[in-house]
Parts: sequence; C-alpha cells; structure tokens
Amino acid sequence: MAVVLALIVGTAASAAWWESRYFAQSGPSPVQQTLIIAPGSGLNAIGNALARAGVVENPLLFRLGVVRRGQAARLKAGEYAFPAHASEAQIMDMLVAHRILMHRLTVPEGLTSDAAVALVKADPVLTGDAPVIPEGSLLPETYVFERGTTRAELLQRMHQAQQKAIAGLWPQRKEGLPIMSVEDAIKLASIVEKETGVASERPHVAAVFINRLKQGMKLESDPTIIYGLTKGVPLGHGLRQSELATPNPYSTYQITGLPPTPICNPGRDAIAAVLTPADSDDLFFVANGSGGHIFARTIAEHAKNVVQWRKLQQAQQSAARVR
Repeated sequence: MAVVLALIVGTAASAAWWESRYFAQSGPSPVQQTLIIAPGSGLNAIGNALARAGVVENPLLFRLGVVRRGQAARLKAGEYAFPAHASEAQIMDMLVAHRILMHRLTVPEGLTSDAAVALVKADPVLTGDAPVIPEGSLLPETYVFERGTTRAELLQRMHQAQQKAIAGLWPQRKEGLPIMSVEDAIKLASIVEKETGVASERPHVAAVFINRLKQGMKLESDPTIIYGLTKGVPLGHGLRQSELATPNPYSTYQITGLPPTPICNPGRDAIAAVLTPADSDDLFFVANGSGGHIFARTIAEHAKNVVQWRKLQQAQQSAARVR
C-alpha cells in the first residue's frame, strides 16, 4: 500500500513539474499574432481560439495550466498582440492583466473640425457614426484607444482634452488682454495656429494680434479669408484680389475684431501663446521665405520688409523657372 501511495504521489508530482515546465516554455508561433477574444468567451473558447491562431500548441494543456493557477475566471476579452514564441504563462498573464493592443490616431494642429472628423471616420478600428463637431472644439494630439471604441467616444475625449487644457491655461493668462472669454481665446489661437508653423514664433505672432486688438486695428489675417471662402480647404493658389473683395464674414480684412468662430482646432501651444503672448510692441509681420516671419512695429518698417519679401518671391520664382 505504501509503495502504491508513493507511486501515486510521485506520478502527481512529476506531472505537476512537467506541466509547470511546459507552461513556461516558448510557444509555437514564430511571429507576433493578433487575436480578438470576444466578450463572454469562456476558458474553453479562449483555449481553442489560441490554438487555431497557432499561439498555443495544445488547448487542453493551456486550459489545465490556467485552472491549476486559479485564473480561469479572470481572463478578459479584447484585442491582443501576442509576441512571437509567447509562452502559455505569458499569454495567461496578458489575458488576466488585460494588456490589450492599443491603437493611435493623431490629429495634427490646425486641422478644421471637418478634417479631424474625416480622420476619425477613416479609422478602421473605430466603430459607429461621427457626430457633427463645432469648429475649434477639439484638442489636436495623439489619442490612444482600444478596438471597440466608438467614433463619438473618441471625439468626446478630444473635446474634453481641450476643456482640460483651457482649464489649466486660462487662470495663468496675462492681465490686460483684450480677450474676455475662453471662446475668444480659441478664436485667436486658431488664427495664430494657421499663421505660423514655427513653434517659437507663436507668442510673437500672438502679441501682434493682441496689440492690434487693443488699438482697434483689423487683424488682416489671410487664413481667415480662406476659411470664409472654403471652410479651410486650401485654395491651391495665392489669394486673388477678387477673393479679398468677396463679402466674407470671416475676413479680418473686412471685419474688426475676431471672426464668428474659430477657423481651425488650435493646439495647446497656440492657446498658451494667446493667453501669455510675448512682450512686444510689434503690429506687423511678413513671411521671411524660410517658414518664419519678420516683425515690425511701424508701417514704414513693415513696408520695407514687404519689399524684401516680394524680391525674394521673385527670385524664387525665377529659380524655379530655370529648373
């Protein structure tokens, strides 16, 4: 009897040792495998799905290993990217910890709401319809989400991110700004965003517009004309005199003050630039030909800078024709 008992105990111990070693061994898949575990899947269904995908070799042994470790009820649904040769232990840990595959969507600074919604609609992982989004109500950033997230949910996150950013920046604004509301700050920030792609220039560009508002001058921002004509879609050519003259409620050459709505979705830095602009008396700026701008305090200085810019434009056009 003692011999039989010893054999049973020894066999059980040997089986447990073998199972533990097998559970930790490298798995059969030579490449990363992406697998969706459907909600409501039990241990049997999960083990079979893993075996069909080639992630585990034997679903029965996988189930046995999970049960022996008391984790059968803790496996979670979702989309997983199992590494090449992942062991059953690794797979179980990923399913228990819900280390799912996360997806990313980047909304660049300066996109209109229509363009941002188009990106969201085009993402194949998101689900559901996208609602109409007011202009300037999203925060451009990279957003991380899991499969099954709806388009409406992600757009709501973008809106909430903007509200959170504003809540942090608004109390830090400079005194004496001619900006009475968050809405006005977003409007001006959207203009600053479209006027320069040079991050270091944003506070200086913002200062020019702030100074103009204080003096009751028109902002005279070309992007506002384009927004009024095409809702922000590029014209494909330089502004024409006829387009400047077309009645346009957004054209800050025609209206005094800010446009009726933002003209794009400004980034955090553009909003910060408007609320904490550079210390400057400048009232004008013109392109310098290399992506930035030359600033001026007086109209006479600005006129000289414009002449230099036009000469540079002509030289660039001549060089392009020669090529």
